[in-house]
Amino acid sequence: MTAQSRARLLDEAERLFLAHGYDKVSIRAVNAAAGMNPAAVHYHFGSKRDLVVALLQQRLGPLWAEPLADLERARAAGRTPTVGEVVTIIVEPFDRLAREPNGPMLLQLLARTVLSGHELPWDDPWFRHEPWRGLLAAARPDLSAREITDRWRLAFDLLLQLYGRPVADAFVPPPAAATVVGFVTAGLDAPRPADASPADPSTPGPSRTARTERGAS
Repeated sequence: MTAQSRARLLDEAERLFLAHGYDKVSIRAVNAAAGMNPAAVHYHFGSKRDLVVALLQQRLGPLWAEPLADLERARAAGRTPTVGEVVTIIVEPFDRLAREPNGPMLLQLLARTVLSGHELPWDDPWFRHEPWRGLLAAARPDLSAREITDRWRLAFDLLLQLYGRPVADAFVPPPAAATVVGFVTAGLDAPRPADASPADPSTPGPSRTARTERGAS
C-alpha cells in the first residue's frame, strides 16, 4: 500500500505541476488530488522538494539507464569512454525530453531543484556529481581534481539552464543535440590551463573532493 500511495502522490504531483507550475501547487493540493490525508506527502517524502526529487528520479532515471549500463560494461571490459561519449549520454535524453509534451516541465523542475544550491536526497548515484567526475578523471588523468570539479559544474549549469529554461509562449527549441554535445565536449576536454596545477596522485580523487558545485549532495 505504501508503494501505491507514493506512486499516486507522484502521479498527481506531476499532473498538477504540468497544469499549474511548481509555484502554484501546494502540498495540500497534491494530497487532496491523490485523495489522501493532509500529511501524506510529509509522511512518504518529507517535503515538497523531496517529492520533486523522487518524481525526477522516477521519471528521468530510466532515460539514462540503458546507455549508462552500456558505459559501465565498457569500463568493466577495460575501455575508458571518451569525453564525447559521456557527454552524448547526458545530452541526448535532455534533447528528447525538450521535445516531448511533459518533458519541458520535468526539465524545469530538474533545473530549479539542482540549481537551488540545496543538498538533495538523491538515491540514484548518477544524479550526483561523483560518478561523472570519475569518468572525466579517467579520460583526462592530466587534470587536477579541482579542474575536473569546475569543468563539470560549468557543464551541468549550462545544460540545466539551456534545457530547463521556462517555457515561453512561443517555445524556441534548443540547438541540435550534436551542436550541444560538441560545445560541452570541447569545454570538458579542453587543454589544461597553463597556470593550472597538474593532477597530483596524492590529491583525493574527484569522488572525494568537497561538494562545492550546486546541487551536489
